[in-house]
Amino acid sequence: MPTVWIPPPMQDLTGGKEQVQTLGQTVRDLINQLEQEFPGLEKRLCEGNRLRSGVAVSVDGVISPDGLRTRLDSSSEIHFLPAISGGLEHFNRRPWDFRF
Repeated sequence: MPTVWIPPPMQDLTGGKEQVQTLGQTVRDLINQLEQEFPGLEKRLCEGNRLRSGVAVSVDGVISPDGLRTRLDSSSEIHFLPAISGGLEHFNRRPWDFRF
């Protein structure tokens, strides 16, 4: 059964559990199962049929670009992480080049 690591801000929904095991062949299936066990978790992870902006999913140590369609194995480890943005386009900018 896949193991899901629950981020600390969501552990209030899991009774303090930092990891749970549940069924699922895809991340979408897994989130559906988690929602049945821990109501409210889906709303924190998803916006409609996609992961919320600002949420990334790591399956077996790899950040997946496939989001909810990511396939899982019975031994998969899943982490939901805050998405990180930025990159080289900001590297050479001076502070006064940024617009807020």
